[in-house]
Amino acid sequence: MAYIDSHVHIYSSKYDEDRDAVIQAAVEQGVEKLYMPNIDIPSIDAMLEAELRYPGVCVPMMGLHPCDVSKDFEKDLYIMEDWISKRAFAAIGETGIDLYWDKTFFEQQKEALRIQIQWAKAKNWPIVLHCRESMQEVLEIIQEEQDGTLKGIFHCFSGTLEQAQKVVELGFLLGIGGVATFKNGGLQPILPAIGLEHLVLETDGPYLAPTPHRGKRNTPEYIPLIAQVVADILEKPLEEVASVTTKNSLNIFHPIS
Repeated sequence: MAYIDSHVHIYSSKYDEDRDAVIQAAVEQGVEKLYMPNIDIPSIDAMLEAELRYPGVCVPMMGLHPCDVSKDFEKDLYIMEDWISKRAFAAIGETGIDLYWDKTFFEQQKEALRIQIQWAKAKNWPIVLHCRESMQEVLEIIQEEQDGTLKGIFHCFSGTLEQAQKVVELGFLLGIGGVATFKNGGLQPILPAIGLEHLVLETDGPYLAPTPHRGKRNTPEYIPLIAQVVADILEKPLEEVASVTTKNSLNIFHPIS
C-alpha cells in the first residue's frame, strides 16, 4: 500500500541524528512522499537540502508560519516571494493564524496570510493553513478571498463539524494526523460526516505523535497507524483509506517535476 505524509517537518533538527533511518523506515512502511511545510527564513536551506538528498520523496512548500510573523514580517515575505519567482514549490505554506502561543502580532498574521493567499492565487498553487485556536478567523479570511481558484489544506484540523463542513464547502481538504488517535481529539464524530474524499493524512512530525507514541517524537513512519485509525472510524478498509488519501494529496499539491 502507498501512503503520503502531507505535512512533516523532516528537515527539523529533531531528525539530525537519524534522518536517513527515519526516511528509510517510512519508505519501508509504504510512505512514498513527504511534503515539507516551510516555516521561516532559516528553515529554507535545511528544507531544500532534504529535497536534494531525497529527490522525489521530500517535497518542499514555501511560506511563513504564523508563529514566525513579527513586526517586520514583510522582509521575510520579500525573500520568500523571490524564491517562488525562481522555482516551483508544492504549495504555499504553512501559513495561517496561531492564537494559542501569542496574540501580539494577530493583525500582522492576518496581513501575512492575505499576502500569501495572493501568491497561491497567482501561481495556482494550493495553500496549507495552520489554524491553532483560530479556525473561525482563518475560515472567514478564506471565505472572503475565495474566488473559485483557491484550494488547499486545513492542516491538523481540530474544529467542529460545522467548521469541517465549511472547509469542504470552500473547496479545501482536512489534514488528519495524530489528533485522530486521541480519545479526546474530537474527530470521531466528524470524519464519517465529512467523508474520505475530503481528507489527507499527515503527521506534523516531529510534533503531535499518535497514540500509543503520544509525547514522543513523531515520524512519518506512523502514517499507516493514523490511516488505520481513520479506517476504523470510517468503517472502511485500510486499503481504501490509503488509496483515496494518497490520490487526494497528489491531486491537491502542485507537481514540482
